[in-house]
Amino acid sequence: MSGKRKICFVITSRVHYARSQSLLELLRDHPSLELQIIVGGSALLPKYGDVTSSLEKQGYHIDERLYTVVEGGDHIAMAKTTGLTILEFTNAFQKLDPDVVIIRGDRFEKLAAAIAAAYMNKTIAHIEGGDVSGSIDESVRHAITKLAHYHFVTNARSRERVLRMGERPDTVFNTGSLDVEFAVKAPEIGGSAINDTLDRVGVGSHLDLGKPYIMVIQHPVTSGHDLPAKLVEEEQFRHAGATLDAVGRQDTQALWFWPNIDAGTDAVSKAIRIFRETHQPKHIRFVKNLEPAIFINLLRRTACLVGNSSAGIKECSYLGVPVVDVGDRQNRRFSGPHMVNTGHDANEIGKALTHQVRHGKYPANTFYFQAEPSRRIAELLSTLPLYTQKTFQD
Repeated sequence: MSGKRKICFVITSRVHYARSQSLLELLRDHPSLELQIIVGGSALLPKYGDVTSSLEKQGYHIDERLYTVVEGGDHIAMAKTTGLTILEFTNAFQKLDPDVVIIRGDRFEKLAAAIAAAYMNKTIAHIEGGDVSGSIDESVRHAITKLAHYHFVTNARSRERVLRMGERPDTVFNTGSLDVEFAVKAPEIGGSAINDTLDRVGVGSHLDLGKPYIMVIQHPVTSGHDLPAKLVEEEQFRHAGATLDAVGRQDTQALWFWPNIDAGTDAVSKAIRIFRETHQPKHIRFVKNLEPAIFINLLRRTACLVGNSSAGIKECSYLGVPVVDVGDRQNRRFSGPHMVNTGHDANEIGKALTHQVRHGKYPANTFYFQAEPSRRIAELLSTLPLYTQKTFQD
C-alpha cells in the first residue's frame, strides 16, 4: 500500500483530455496522490480523436479502457450509451477502488460515471459545474453537481449558481477555466510545422497560414426540439447547410472541423460531405481532429471562429478572437463583446462573419481566467477531507 490518495480521472472526449493536460501532470507528480486514468466514450474512437496514444507518449498509464459507445448518432444511442457506460464504470471503480473520482463537464458519459461513483460511495470532484448553456448538456451538468461532493467552477457566477443548488460554500471553489489555462500555456508552434500537419490530415484545399483564415466548429444541438426524430435530423442538416453556405461564399480560407458524437452528428456530417462533393470548395480544408497544441495555435491566429463550440466562449474570450456564434447551443453562457450571435440563416451568418473578420482582435476578457487553476485543484484534492453523505444547504 502506497498510502497515497487515489485520484481517478475520467476521460471520455479528446477535448477534455486536451484541456486537462496541466492538471493531469500535476496529479501524476504530486507526492501525496496516486493518479488513475479511465478512458472511454469517443476518446477511444479514432474518428473522434483516440487519446490513448497521446497519453502513453506522455508517459501516462491507462488503468482502464471502456468501450461503451452505441453507434447511431441519435438520442436513443445517447441514452443507451449512458446506460451501458454506468455498468462499465461500476466495474472499473470496483476494480480500482479510487478515493476521489474527478468528472469534468457535462457529457452524457460523465453523468454515467457520476451515477456509478455516487452509488459506490466515492467522493466526486466536479470541474465546470454551475455553467449554463442551451442544450441537454446543462441539465446533465446540474445533475452531476447534485451528485458531486466538491466543485471546481470556472467563474464567480457559476459558483453562485452551485450555491443556489444547495451545495455547501466550503465545497465550492472558483478555480477558473482549464480551457483558458491551456490556451495561455500551450507552446508556440511555427506556421510551417502546422501547415505540414494540415497537409497530412483531412481533405480539401491546402491552407496558407500566412494569409487570413477562419475556423468552423459546429456541433449538433441535442435538445429543445418539439419535432419527430426524422424532422430533427432534417433540421440539423439544414442548420449545418446554412453555415456551409455562408462560409462557402466567403473569400477567406477556412478550416472546418467535423462535429462531435452527440445526437444529430450523422446529419451534420452528411451536410458536410454533400457540400464538399457538390461544390468542391477551393478555400476550405475539412479535418476531424488535431493535436491540442496545434489546435490552440491555430485558434490564436484565426481571423474568426464560427459555429457553436464552447471554445468560442472561453478560450476566445481571453485570446480576443472574434466569434460568430450560430444558433442557441451556447445561448445562456456568459459571452464578452468578442462574440456575435446569429440564427441559422446563411445571409445573417455571412454578414456577421464579414464584420468580425474586418474588426480583428478584441481586448482580452478575464471572466474565465484565474492564475494556475490546475495547481490549485491538485492541492485541494490532496488536502480536502473525503466524505460521501451530502446534505442540502438551506
